[in-house]
Amino acid sequence: MEEKLLHKDLTHKIIGAAMEVHKRVGPGFSEKIYENGFIVELNLQGIPYEQQNRVTINYKGHNIGDYIIDTVVDKRIVVELKALDKINNIHEAQLISYLKASECKVGLIINFGKPSLEWKRILLKKELQSSD
Repeated sequence: MEEKLLHKDLTHKIIGAAMEVHKRVGPGFSEKIYENGFIVELNLQGIPYEQQNRVTINYKGHNIGDYIIDTVVDKRIVVELKALDKINNIHEAQLISYLKASECKVGLIINFGKPSLEWKRILLKKELQSSD
């Protein structure tokens, strides 16, 4: 089953970059510190990304506002960074919303707030994808 993971190689590179940041910085800092380190590591590894990516939220064909997604890697994977005790259901729901808004199919929640890096991979199921 693992061979069929969508964007498997890129996902592994992203997690590896986050592990490098966590190893060097350690837990206990704010989310912004990890975001800054993560961006530096993506640059060092030559991994393309967009930071502070603006997406328009539509409701029945009407623009109801814009949202800023922290990081989209290679226009394929939404990465949500956290510095918390644990990843919970609200963070997963948030990432699913970001995936729908961005039209990406794969997302990662990466949590730097624990002694060991924690991550969760989310795949947007077809029935959850928006259709206009």
